[in-house]
Amino acid sequence: MRLALQKVLVSPAFIFRAEYDAPNAAPGSAHKVSDLELASRLSFFLWSSIPDDELLAVAERGQLSDKAMLASQVRRMLNDSRSQALVKNFTGQYLFLRNIERISPDPATLPNFDENLRQALAKETELVVDSTLREDRSVADLLKTDYTFLNQRLAEHYGIKGVYGNEFRRVALTDPNRHGLLGQASILTVTSYPNRTAPTIRGKWVLLQILGTPPPPPPRTFRR
Repeated sequence: MRLALQKVLVSPAFIFRAEYDAPNAAPGSAHKVSDLELASRLSFFLWSSIPDDELLAVAERGQLSDKAMLASQVRRMLNDSRSQALVKNFTGQYLFLRNIERISPDPATLPNFDENLRQALAKETELVVDSTLREDRSVADLLKTDYTFLNQRLAEHYGIKGVYGNEFRRVALTDPNRHGLLGQASILTVTSYPNRTAPTIRGKWVLLQILGTPPPPPPRTFRR
């Protein structure tokens, strides 16, 4: 049993999701993935997990490469609660929200910052991204949304009145400075120092994550 388990755990087929080239494919040429490979890509992208029985059955019948069937399966998978993994992973990796867990604001500068607020900051951004996805709007709308999702703790942080309780609800924003991702406290927090803002860090974040134009490395200094 030990040897069998060792063989399974070190097998590339167990560790990696393999995709194989077509037998007669020229080196470096593009070709379609198989239906089963497409099912695996789709499932790990939307759910961060393995395909379910329905998706596998469609792929095994060779129907997933059909555009109508593929669209139907994508809609079904997005309506599944497991698609929350897509939102969480997207915001965590692309928008740097994973860094919030490591942020420790200076208590002298921000004495009211606590764990409840930390979690609320990330939740707000996740809900805004989720609403953009569910409503099938352009990703560019994330830069100009005139609404957000707040609970009482986060509303008090923003100075917005009339929001009570721990549940998040959609709230229209009257202050244009709060519109879009760049007005959300989560983004401002992960692009700041513990006790003050950081224009260089924030500018680099905009260039890299929003504009896709990473800045060159800082000039090297030389000592005589």
